[in-house]
Amino acid sequence: MPKEEWPRAAVVGAGAVGCYFGGMLARAGAPVTLIGRAPHVEAINRDGLFIDSIHFQERVSVAASTEIGAVRDAQLVLFSVKTVDTERTAKLLAPLLAPDAIVVSLQNGVDNVERINFASGIQAIPAVVYVAAGMIGPGRVKHTGRGDLIVGDAFSSHEVNRSELEEVAATFARAGVPCRISENITVELWEKLIMNCAYNAISALTRKKYGPIAEDPVTIEVLKNVVIEAVAVASAAGVRLFVSGMTEAVLKLGKAMPEALSSTAQDIARGKPTEIDSLNGFLVRKGAQLGVPTPVNQTLFSLVKLLEQV
Repeated sequence: MPKEEWPRAAVVGAGAVGCYFGGMLARAGAPVTLIGRAPHVEAINRDGLFIDSIHFQERVSVAASTEIGAVRDAQLVLFSVKTVDTERTAKLLAPLLAPDAIVVSLQNGVDNVERINFASGIQAIPAVVYVAAGMIGPGRVKHTGRGDLIVGDAFSSHEVNRSELEEVAATFARAGVPCRISENITVELWEKLIMNCAYNAISALTRKKYGPIAEDPVTIEVLKNVVIEAVAVASAAGVRLFVSGMTEAVLKLGKAMPEALSSTAQDIARGKPTEIDSLNGFLVRKGAQLGVPTPVNQTLFSLVKLLEQV
């Protein structure tokens, strides 16, 4: 397509992350369809998507649908469903995709692209998402921190074309969303996983935002122990990370996004299933496979699973 034209975009799973990034594209002029749950879709079709950002407050005109069939003819598909729905959604999506569609996974965890491909044959681009956002009402998303993406080619078998990565990065950049191309997206995915494992469960269990967690001496020790275990698992999996660097990055994230309440905490508050199986639970399972003990992550995982039952 000519560079001055916007790609037709669809967001599959228009929760907080999908609404924020899809909303930013729509705000800049891209034709976007948000595919999500009925209460949000009805509000968006009636009143538009309201983005309450740290940079602006604006009602954005954007199409919305409850039907996954609305993805037909989209050239850019943002795949942002919860990780528990990855395989099921990928199977539904595959026969609907246009031949030239680019699918970008905006999800937590490190293995979604593999799971998407195994379930459906879709060769998605993995993205590392750094944003603090939450749905504060039907058709209303609140943005409280960051809002940038990292994309790359995690698996050589997917043969992601460099021009596709550049097109995705350029599209988001035009919409005011910083988007960087990584030469080693696997490492960046693991780094984000460790960030999530450090904050998500603690935020859910304590109902605290990132700022207080990163300032309290007691929880800082828990964060450090999560990092130590996670780096050991990553190393055993062939991903080289360093405890000192990751600990510094984790603490810096809390200071950069002090108002962030984890997605796990938001899910618990709404009585919805969390993604903890793809976060601390993933580390526990991977550690068991590789012979790396993960008692702190096991404790956080188990407590969140228990909280899900309340």
